[in-house]
Amino acid sequence: MTSNFLEIKGLHKRFGNIAALNNVSLNVSKGEVIFVIGPSGCGKSTLLRAVNWLTPPDKGEVWLEGELVGSSSSKLTIKQSQLLNGFRARMGMVFQQFNVWPHLNVLENVVRAQLVVAKRKRADAESTALKILDQVGLQNKIDEWPDHLSGGQKQRLAIARALAMDPTLMLLDEPTSALDPELIGEVLTVLKRLVNNGMTMLIVTHELGFASEFGDRLLFMDGGEVIEEGPPKKILTMPKTKRLKMFLEKLDVTSFKKEEKL
Repeated sequence: MTSNFLEIKGLHKRFGNIAALNNVSLNVSKGEVIFVIGPSGCGKSTLLRAVNWLTPPDKGEVWLEGELVGSSSSKLTIKQSQLLNGFRARMGMVFQQFNVWPHLNVLENVVRAQLVVAKRKRADAESTALKILDQVGLQNKIDEWPDHLSGGQKQRLAIARALAMDPTLMLLDEPTSALDPELIGEVLTVLKRLVNNGMTMLIVTHELGFASEFGDRLLFMDGGEVIEEGPPKKILTMPKTKRLKMFLEKLDVTSFKKEEKL
């Protein structure tokens, strides 16, 4: 692992009187899986959106593999906008509300960005799409429309679409929060495969058991700041701050505690 794969330096972001990010810095190694937890409105989603500059911070910088993704100190020129699109293609973004294209079938959802952004030939794009759809268990759904898919299938489609661009980094914003409990396992199975394949990931989640088992590091955020950081099992079983203790008490962590005892 190299310590310079992703560097987040001093990010600040305000929405009116709300400090969504307050001097957040983070170094992510290649192949590292980092989970982010915290109460609603603590800045978790803003952090992910700042990493790929969908929500430009008021102050700070983001670097990917030694290259500057964005800096608050420089204006966004046409050339920089083009470079930014290239960086975004290397960062697969998966939202909690799926964001698949309803007017395209499953296959076209995975093919389209490859044609438009990556400028691939259609035969190559389709070949890649079919391979990835097989990996996420949607090989029998290629002609289906998104409206005919379950929530778990839509989220797996969203992940497949991101993977088709050959990202070096995956950003996942609560990928299971919009799913019924029986569908969560479908998505976690796909994420487990990504972990085992060495994908670098930054994941906002409330799935504490999953974070404990597969995370290299866990961040607890509150008020736009990283309050605690460290190995997931240690953070979740021995929180240092009163704020994290209160947060964990409000969550249903019974199943997680049972898993720890087994």
